[in-house]
Amino acid sequence: MEQGFKGDPSQATFSFVDEDHTLANSVRFTLNQDPRVSFCGYSIPHPSDARVNIRVQTTGESAREVLKDACQNLMFMCQQVRSTFDKAVDNHKANIPIDMDHKTNNSNEMETSSSSSE
Repeated sequence: MEQGFKGDPSQATFSFVDEDHTLANSVRFTLNQDPRVSFCGYSIPHPSDARVNIRVQTTGESAREVLKDACQNLMFMCQQVRSTFDKAVDNHKANIPIDMDHKTNNSNEMETSSSSSE
């Protein structure tokens, strides 16, 4: 939901329902990276209210368009992080074979050595 000033599309407050600090802080960070943004902040009206208000003021661009661009940039950043993480997991799995029998033998050896030292 958008709550803006009539006649001035460069400033608005957007309410996100069923969201919390996780999304709000990420959007705020992304908005603050945009040179078109002169002010951005967020608030949570009440801890029991699952709603976030994000205030955006721009240098003249439509606050709605700047927020839309920031959300798209955030989505691309998340996709990049996910892609990098998946590649790292695949590389790790390819370089370290998992030998379940070896792990079982090691745990049995540890139990044997600890029981023999008693």
